[in-house]
Amino acid sequence: MPTPTTPGGTSIPRASTRQSASRHLGTEPIQAIYSSPLPRCVETVSPLAESLGIEVILEARLGEGIPVESAWSLLEEVCTDTVVLCSHGDVIPELVARNQRRGMRTCEPSGFSKGSVWTLRGWDGTRFTTGSWTRPR
Repeated sequence: MPTPTTPGGTSIPRASTRQSASRHLGTEPIQAIYSSPLPRCVETVSPLAESLGIEVILEARLGEGIPVESAWSLLEEVCTDTVVLCSHGDVIPELVARNQRRGMRTCEPSGFSKGSVWTLRGWDGTRFTTGSWTRPR
């Protein structure tokens, strides 16, 4: 599940970043798209939602400054589906780190630059088993 297959950042993404995310994630069988209610996240995932013909679900638990426990609770709710979560530079690293502390393997290289995508797969009941990072194009 591309959860958090998530573009994140601290400013409104450029159109090229939004299009890149849409191209990358458009190959996945996405069932839902959840986004922080802040405009920069909504604008990031809107092209993907439009291409898939689905609505973006605004989710406060993905908002900037939200405790990781809140975002994690959403992750646990949607972990068996293929979804996109779009959040921010303070939330995504914490979600990935929590998975890593629970034993998730990650492929190198990895990072959290604006517009990047994390793909997490293999939910085992407590964590995702693998995570991979795609740098923004």
